[in-house]
Amino acid sequence: MKDPSPIDLVHDARHLRLDTLVRLRWLAVAGQGAAVAGAHLGLGLPLPFGWCFLVIATSSWLNLALRVRYPASHRLKDEAAAALLAFDIVQLAALLFLTGGLQNPFAILFLAPVLISATALPPAHTLALGLLAVGLATLLALVHRPLPWFAAERLELPFLYVSGVWTAILLGTAFTGVYAWRVAEEARQLAQALAATELVLAREQHLSQLDGLAAAAAHELGTPLATITVIASELDRALGPLATPAVADDLKLLRDQVERCRGILSKLTSLDDDQSGFLETISLGHLVEELVAPQRALGVILDVTVRGDGPEPHCRRNPGILYGLSNIVDNAVDFAESRVMIEARWSADRVTLEIRDDGPGFAPEVLLRVGEPYVTTRGARGGGEESGSGLGLGLFIAKTLIERSGAQMTLANAADPSTGAVVRIAWPRHVFERDVAARRILGTSSAPALTPARDVPI
Repeated sequence: MKDPSPIDLVHDARHLRLDTLVRLRWLAVAGQGAAVAGAHLGLGLPLPFGWCFLVIATSSWLNLALRVRYPASHRLKDEAAAALLAFDIVQLAALLFLTGGLQNPFAILFLAPVLISATALPPAHTLALGLLAVGLATLLALVHRPLPWFAAERLELPFLYVSGVWTAILLGTAFTGVYAWRVAEEARQLAQALAATELVLAREQHLSQLDGLAAAAAHELGTPLATITVIASELDRALGPLATPAVADDLKLLRDQVERCRGILSKLTSLDDDQSGFLETISLGHLVEELVAPQRALGVILDVTVRGDGPEPHCRRNPGILYGLSNIVDNAVDFAESRVMIEARWSADRVTLEIRDDGPGFAPEVLLRVGEPYVTTRGARGGGEESGSGLGLGLFIAKTLIERSGAQMTLANAADPSTGAVVRIAWPRHVFERDVAARRILGTSSAPALTPARDVPI
C-alpha cells in the first residue's frame, strides 16, 4: 500500500462534515418556518399552511435521523453529500411549488446547494446538482400554485418576468458554481502544496538529526567491534586444530559479520560524500548483485531476476541508494520464512525493482504508516525475543534516501493466497541514468559497455 501522501490527506480533509450540512439545514428550516409563519399569520396571506409546514418538517426529520445515526464528526463521502444537497434542492422546489413557483422571490435560494457543492465536491457532482436545480426551476416556471397575495386582489406576474427569473437562476447557477469551484480549487492546491512542503521539511529535519546520531554510533561502536575481532582471533588461535568444524565455521561467520558491521558504519558516516570511490557507474544487474551478496550466507534462498527491454540501464554508484536498498533487503531476509524474491526490470522509460519475501507481511495497523519515523514493524512482522525492539527508523531512512534519488517507493502485502511484504521502487529511466548521461556529455564516463537483457537466477 502506498504511503499516505499530502494530497490524499488534503482530499480526505476536504470531505464535508455531516455536522456542517445539518447545521445549515437547521438554519434553512428556521428561515423557511419564519417566512411561512410571517406570511400566513403576520401578513394574512392565503397559502397552504399545513402542506408548507409538512415540507419543512421533512428536513427536520432528516436532520434528527442523521444526528441519531451518525456522530457529529462524521465526514461524508462525495456521493452522500451530493445526495443530501439534492434533497435540499427538491425540498426547496416543493416549498416554492406551494407558494408561487419562480414568482416567489425566495427562488434565488436554488443557488445555495450548488454553491456549497462547488466548494467541496468534484465538478461532476456540482454539475449534476446544477442541472437538477435548473430542471426544477424550469418545471416551476410552468407548473405551480398561485403566488399568495392579499384576498382583495390577485397578483399575477408576466411570463416574461418569470422567464427573466429563470434565466437569472440558470446564469447564477453556472457562474457561481464555476467561480466558487475555481476559488476553492486554488485554495485546495495551495493547501496540498503546503502539506507536501511541510512533510518534506519534517522528513529532512528527522534525517538531519539522525546524521549526527549515525556518526556518534559509528564512533562508539568502533571500539566494541574491534574487541570482538580480537577475541575471535584469539579464540581461533587458541583452539587451533582442536576446533570442531562447527566452531570454526561460527568463528569465521563472526569475523565476517564484524567486517560487515564496520562497512555499514562506514557508509553511515559518508552517505553524502562524493569521493572518487563512489564515482563509478554500475549496471542495474551489478547493483542488485551488490545488494544480495552479503545475504547469501544467511540461510535464506534468494531468487533474483534481472531483465528488461533494450540496453541495460546504468547509474552512479550512489551510497545513499545502496544503503536504502540494503536496508530493505535486510528486512526481507530477516522476516522471510525461507525465500526472498528480487526482481529488477527496465523498459525504455522506467526502471523498477521489486523485493518480496514469504514472511508474515505488514500488520494492518502499521501498514498505513510504515515508512514514517518511529513506526516500527518489528513487533508487527517478526515474533520471538526481538519483537518490538526496533526504533522504526530503518525504513524511514531507507525510504527518504531512495526517494531523494527521484524514485517512488510503495510498500504493501502480497495478494492472497500468497503471504509476505512487497516493496516496489520505480524510477523514470532518465532520472535513474541522469548522472551517467551528464558524465558522458562531459566525456568522463567510466561505465562499462551496455549489456543485453538477461535473466540471472541466483
